[in-house]
Amino acid sequence: MRTSAVVTGALSLLLLVLVAADWSPLLSFDRAVAEALHRDAVAHPGLTRLNRVLTDWVWDPWTLRALAFAVVLLLARSGRRRLALWVAGTVLASLGVQQAVKALVGRERPVWQDPVDSASFAAFPSGHAMTAAVICGLLLWVFALVGREPWRGWGTVAGIAVVSVLGVGWTRVYLGVHWPSDVLAGWLMGWCCVAVAILAYRRSLVLRPLPAPERDHGGEGT
Repeated sequence: MRTSAVVTGALSLLLLVLVAADWSPLLSFDRAVAEALHRDAVAHPGLTRLNRVLTDWVWDPWTLRALAFAVVLLLARSGRRRLALWVAGTVLASLGVQQAVKALVGRERPVWQDPVDSASFAAFPSGHAMTAAVICGLLLWVFALVGREPWRGWGTVAGIAVVSVLGVGWTRVYLGVHWPSDVLAGWLMGWCCVAVAILAYRRSLVLRPLPAPERDHGGEGT
C-alpha cells in the first residue's frame, strides 16, 4: 500500500506539473480525444442522455457521498466508531484536496459551439472521477475489513466499484465537460488519498496504547 501511495502521488504531481506548464503533447492528446468523443455525443443524442443520467444521478458525487456516509452510520452503530470516523474524515479531506488543486491549477474546461452538457468551476482534477475513486476505494477497504470470509458477493461489489470508477470518468469526457487528463488526475489523486488513509489507519492501530494488564490478586495473602 505504501508503494501504491507513493506511485499515485508522484504520477499525480507529474500530471499537475504538465498541465500547469501547458505541455503541448498532453494538450494535443486531450484535444484530439475530447473532439472525437464530442462529435459522437452530438451525433447520438440518446447515448448522450444516458451518459447524463449516469453522471448526474447514479455517479454524481453527492450520490456517492451519501452512500459513504450511510456506511459510516452503519459502522458507528455496529461499534466500529474509529473506522467510521476514518472513512468520514478521508471523504472530507479528499474533497478539500480536490478543491484546493482545482483553485491552484485553474484549468479551463472544454468549450464547444454545440455543447451537450455544462459544468462550472475549474476542470483539473475531475471531481466526479476523484470522488468515485475515493469512495469506491474506501468501501472496498471497509468490506475487506469487516466482511466475512468466504464472501461470494465480493466479486460483484468489486466489479461494480471498478465499473463505477471507469464509467464516471468516461461520462465526463464524453459529455465534453472534462479533458482526459482531468479524469486521469482524479483517479490518481483519489486512489492516493485512499492509500494514504489506509496507511495512516494501520499506523494508528500500531501506535494505539494497549489496555493495561489486569493484576492477579489470586495469589495475594496465600
